[in-house]
Amino acid sequence: MILTGLIGWPVAHSKSPAMHNAAFRAAGVDGFYALLPVPPQRVGEAVAGLRALGFRGANVTVPHKRAVIPFLDELSPEARAIGAVNTILVEKDGRLVGTNTDAWGFARDLEAQGLDLKALPHRGALVLGAGGSARAVVYALAIRLIPTQILARRPEQAQALIASLAPHLPRGDLLHAHPWSRLPELAPAVGLIVNCTPVGMTPREDASPWPDHLPFHSEQALYDLVYNPPRTRLMAQAQAGGARAWNGLGMLVYQGARAWELWTGQPAPVDVMTAAVQ
Repeated sequence: MILTGLIGWPVAHSKSPAMHNAAFRAAGVDGFYALLPVPPQRVGEAVAGLRALGFRGANVTVPHKRAVIPFLDELSPEARAIGAVNTILVEKDGRLVGTNTDAWGFARDLEAQGLDLKALPHRGALVLGAGGSARAVVYALAIRLIPTQILARRPEQAQALIASLAPHLPRGDLLHAHPWSRLPELAPAVGLIVNCTPVGMTPREDASPWPDHLPFHSEQALYDLVYNPPRTRLMAQAQAGGARAWNGLGMLVYQGARAWELWTGQPAPVDVMTAAVQ
């Protein structure tokens, strides 16, 4: 049996077990995905326990994405650049390899939604927020040579994000940090806007990081990492201006699908996984 699970604190709210176990059933794979609640002081023991208990791997969620790194034997280039691990693979020789499938999942969902990433370098992207999720999004954009403006309430946080990512990128000069006050100036020119803040998430569905007086237009696309509610106020604002808009559920599915493929060596049944989380 392929044993996998989710390391985090807390984890009871996660949709991942439904998604991964549905994939195991649909693909006819003898596997199981479990919730693995781990308090912060026990992270090292939990990571070592994956090997001891015969797990094939695990996902990692907040607050442990950085905390697991010292206990791993190897990091993928993506995990090293982003500075966070969301997937652990236990190799046959027992080595614990940490990777990050968030960036891949974000880019893959944009492609699945019909957005032409190859056209984006002409207009660039605007990322709202500079936290953990923003690191994966910015990395995904930057390795595709897409000029990206990063806006944060604390500009020094965006500057620190760029400083840590730049050594791992082909063109670190394509990233720029700005204070939030420059949003009205920068927004009209970009082709893609990505919300990496939690603003608008349940139970604050009435909130939006976007000012009402700032219009979207039909040549723009919005990706809101929030997926609960399924249609955020920010998405409604974008669609009212003629822009295409999507929530982050597809990113959740595709990052999970990539992890599932690493653990099983088989193509993931993405349609089944999507239905399971919906």
